[in-house]
Amino acid sequence: MAKTAQEKADLKAEKLYKKTHKRRFKLKVGDIIFESINYLVFTLFTLTCIFPFYYLFINTISDNDMVLKGTINFIPRGLHLGNYASLLNVGDLSTSFMVSVARTILGTALMVLASGLIGYLVTKQEMWHRKFWYRFLVITMYFNAGIIPVFLNMQMLGLTNSFWVYIIPGIVAPYNIILVKTYIESIPAELEESAAIDGATHMTIFRKIIWPLSKPILATIAIFGAVGHWNSFTDSLIYMQSAPELYTLQHRLYIYLNQASNLKSLMQSGGAVSEAAIQSALSGKIIKYTISMVTVIPILLVYPFLQRYFEEGIMLGAVKG
Repeated sequence: MAKTAQEKADLKAEKLYKKTHKRRFKLKVGDIIFESINYLVFTLFTLTCIFPFYYLFINTISDNDMVLKGTINFIPRGLHLGNYASLLNVGDLSTSFMVSVARTILGTALMVLASGLIGYLVTKQEMWHRKFWYRFLVITMYFNAGIIPVFLNMQMLGLTNSFWVYIIPGIVAPYNIILVKTYIESIPAELEESAAIDGATHMTIFRKIIWPLSKPILATIAIFGAVGHWNSFTDSLIYMQSAPELYTLQHRLYIYLNQASNLKSLMQSGGAVSEAAIQSALSGKIIKYTISMVTVIPILLVYPFLQRYFEEGIMLGAVKG
């Protein structure tokens, strides 16, 4: 069947577009070299970031004698999972793990809830002295009393040697509140206005409209909070001097690292060190590697589930001032 004039014109236009498009995006030699260098640099950078974790992991699953001799560098040998099973026999390590898990889950949940609610409140013009409270909140980001006054304050509040010292100070996070506030301001105001016309209160609007629409920024600050809680050990070091049962997993790792470092310094200075202490230090090296992996794995497992929200949340939350 003969083609109509319109079909011929469309076919000609399509061929012209393909020809032009192909010519426009044809890579030159310089472009190929530039992209190759980019891929090479970023590949090397990625491997540099991954290798420390890989090195720790292969040393935890390899033969312990080979690990102590330092012969495990790239390829694991004598594969086994006994080191991870043996952690159950390390004193108070399981308790420290549960403390870290509990503070991470509870502390992150309360921080996200408080950041979402306060971030929503400071966007309301009818809030009592809104500008004053918002500026007061921002000022706390730039001024800090210091370790000793903060410790004395926690002591007077009865929070030292208490699990709640991990949770309460971190509930109000000014930076996260600013991110949430900025994100909420990007949500069309018509949604709130229509809900208010239907008789919805501020709390109903927050719970049914603002909270669901703010998932990207809430997931973003949840990552910040979870990583911060999980990796923190200074608060455990400072506030838990009489409560070793409340040490976090990171604090336990810090103790093992210090024990090994002190023993090494004593050996180098020519001090008298028993054979039992040396063997303890050698086994401590394996324990350090294994605990380090245990402290890293949970965050590595959680992060991919929140990654899809992270970029959107942090970009939208930083668009406005």
